[in-house]
Amino acid sequence: MNISRSLPLFAAFFALAFGHLSAQQRPNILLIMADDMGYSDMGSFGGEIETPNLDRLAEGGIKFTQFYNAARCCPTRASLLTGLYPHQAGMGGMTNDRGVASYRGDLNRQCVTIAETVKASGYRTFMSGKWHVTKHVDGWRTWLTPEQKIYLSKENWPLQRGFDTFFGTIHGAGSYYDPATLTQNNTPVSPGENFYYTDAISDHAAEQIRTLGASASENAPFFGYIAYTAPHWPLHALPEDIAKYKGKYDAGWDRLREERMERMVKSGIIPADWTLSPRGPKIDSWETTEHKAWWAACMEVYAAMVDRMDQGIGKIIRALEETGQLEHTLILFLQDNGGCHEVLTDRWPRSLHFPAFQRDGSPLLRGNDVQVMPGPEATYMSYSAEWAQVSNTPFRLYKHYVHEGGIATPLIAFWPKGIRNPSRISRQLGHIIDIMPTIVDVSGARYPDVYRGETILPMEGQSLVPVFQNQSFVHAPIGWEHEGNRGFREGKWKLVATKGPEAAWELYDMEADRTEMRNLATVHPDITASLVQKYTEWANRVGVVDWGNR
Repeated sequence: MNISRSLPLFAAFFALAFGHLSAQQRPNILLIMADDMGYSDMGSFGGEIETPNLDRLAEGGIKFTQFYNAARCCPTRASLLTGLYPHQAGMGGMTNDRGVASYRGDLNRQCVTIAETVKASGYRTFMSGKWHVTKHVDGWRTWLTPEQKIYLSKENWPLQRGFDTFFGTIHGAGSYYDPATLTQNNTPVSPGENFYYTDAISDHAAEQIRTLGASASENAPFFGYIAYTAPHWPLHALPEDIAKYKGKYDAGWDRLREERMERMVKSGIIPADWTLSPRGPKIDSWETTEHKAWWAACMEVYAAMVDRMDQGIGKIIRALEETGQLEHTLILFLQDNGGCHEVLTDRWPRSLHFPAFQRDGSPLLRGNDVQVMPGPEATYMSYSAEWAQVSNTPFRLYKHYVHEGGIATPLIAFWPKGIRNPSRISRQLGHIIDIMPTIVDVSGARYPDVYRGETILPMEGQSLVPVFQNQSFVHAPIGWEHEGNRGFREGKWKLVATKGPEAAWELYDMEADRTEMRNLATVHPDITASLVQKYTEWANRVGVVDWGNR
């Protein structure tokens, strides 16, 4: 569904709905994203990880339990920033160019970012963290051969896409002690001593808020995009954070999933009649698993990474409080995809993601090795499907797939001056494409028809402002495609298939069976056929390519 470009009329409507705000007063907006974090990792969504600052936002705002992402880092970030499906923005896959407009691996010029849109209406903008929506990452590392380098173009870097300031990484994942493509504005920089990337992201964001918040006014609010890499692999965490979780996961993944499920039901996040999805394929029971101490340590480090991110979000909240801006700031927190099942091995190719050496020139231990505990800079490990299934409780599968374990995102909306009847759960269906229209709505910005001489595609999403007002709305159908994994949701029905020519369409009733245990494709062939047709029409419209074996 395409939204009307008349959303700036919201300013007058909002003033009528909330009489304590003037028509001119516009909120600050912070958009915070975690990387590869599962549906149930936060305390407020059933997790045992300590996340008091996120829980504070959740309990003081709205917890959206039926919100979706685009299954993977790059596609989700492209949709988040533009309000379009990733294919429409040029990011149907990852940041490799496949020679087709919808899979260029680069934000195109038929889209505008949130920063470009709100900046035109007077917002000051900053970004801290992971960009990962361009193929132009440059050859920071001297060991890259000329053939491996993508020669530098900064046209799709943050400062060229609407941000006044930027600190972070242009590329995706990497070391937390020595991240590749670390950049200040448009200039590559090197980490200093005692550098830890999660802290650096938080500290830069808090510094920007203090600077901008001290001079914030109705006419000059700010928009900040804070994109953590935590808790994406590698498993890198500080010793004091790891120590907090020592022994926490000794009971193993089977018991931890059950405990999370129990808390989720008790807190109202999920209904009591839901069925916990079975243990993932090819995953042993905890009782029969060898090297339990190593496996438990992997989850201890992962939890420590989430914990450190939450501590940093606490710094951001304090910066808002100290500048008197918290009450007037809309904070949105969400995740780019579900928990990641990838297993790191020493056979992964040398890349910006997976370097060969530490800062001092000594070799990295590349890949999961049960003889070495994860956490230090010298290691490069992942927590694999065994713990990703815990993160994604109660759903099936993981990041990359479009079953619920890959695409379900807990969204938190916190806005003391703008949310009616806070401290509630919303089951409103939503998607990452809804973030742009929501921000356009609350900011009073104008979404452009033309920008820098290019015709801009209309937004695909719908504003969440009715939910802020304790109302609901009927969401338009939603489509997904990522590397052959595909899906379509209309109302309570979800059509989904994994990649591969032999993969059959599955059909699930999301009201009765959101953990996708009962495939109804043959029970309701008419519904299945109708949704397949609608998926095909959507895929053709947004630029999906069936790559097959190509």
